[in-house]
Amino acid sequence: MSPYLASFIVFISIFLFGMSILRVGLNSISTSKLQKWLYLASSTPVRGLLTGALVTAILQSSSAVMVLTISLIAARLLTFRQSIGIILGTNIGTTLTAELMTLNPDQYVIPLLLAGFILLQIRHQISFSIGTVFFGLGCIFVAMHGLEGLAIPLSTLSFFEHVIDETNSSLLYGIGIGTLLTALIQSSSATTGIAMGFINQDLLSLPAAIAILYGSNVGTCITALMASIGSSKEAKLAAYAHVWINIIGVILFFPLIGMFSSFAASLTSLPDVQLAHVSILFNVLSAFLFLPFTGLLALSIERLHNYRIN
Repeated sequence: MSPYLASFIVFISIFLFGMSILRVGLNSISTSKLQKWLYLASSTPVRGLLTGALVTAILQSSSAVMVLTISLIAARLLTFRQSIGIILGTNIGTTLTAELMTLNPDQYVIPLLLAGFILLQIRHQISFSIGTVFFGLGCIFVAMHGLEGLAIPLSTLSFFEHVIDETNSSLLYGIGIGTLLTALIQSSSATTGIAMGFINQDLLSLPAAIAILYGSNVGTCITALMASIGSSKEAKLAAYAHVWINIIGVILFFPLIGMFSSFAASLTSLPDVQLAHVSILFNVLSAFLFLPFTGLLALSIERLHNYRIN
């Protein structure tokens, strides 16, 4: 195995470890409230969207919120139709991670890791939770710095060179790569982080990186599908809804990749920040486009999958 590829795997592992630690810290601060918030959000699609976005921002994982939602449906505390708003909100909440990753890692790594390590030694829940958040962010920044540094060496390997060339020449190929990579590593944020590293080194064009971003939205659906195995029919419908919402969103906004790219470039000259801004724009517009049609969407999914809910 190439040393560059081995280093790539190591930095991806550090990134995923950092995300897990960060999620534990944020979750432990308000773990008792998260399920209650999701349950109370069921009254209207708008409340569901806002709560889904908030809880996803807290947990830093749309997949985790989808698993919680499916669990509530399986326990008959939430219905499939009530979950649509939450599903729309999860894609918005996860965009916070993309913005966090654009911060200058060199400036924050040592202070975050040091403060996190010190706070982890204090036997107090709040201090421990804050410590895990700091330490997790530090690990994420270490991984981002490493991935960016590996972008050019990796591009000399035949496999990565082929993937980069194909992604730059075919946006559909980019969507496929984003979908596959996210399904494999179970993190759309990690996929976005990899794309950021490559565009910062001018190896990927912004439209190609946006295509990978689109694909990451589809790839993250695999977790919900896995969580729904063996669950009730309504729980399965929620997983299907997550898939269809992301696929339809990608189809609808695929023609706008060039427009999104130009708009983001007009806001900032930093490639990774451009991609983070596109992530917000794409996910917010997609969610609000679906919001007025949640009832129709739910009915269509029920009919498509031969399920009727009385």
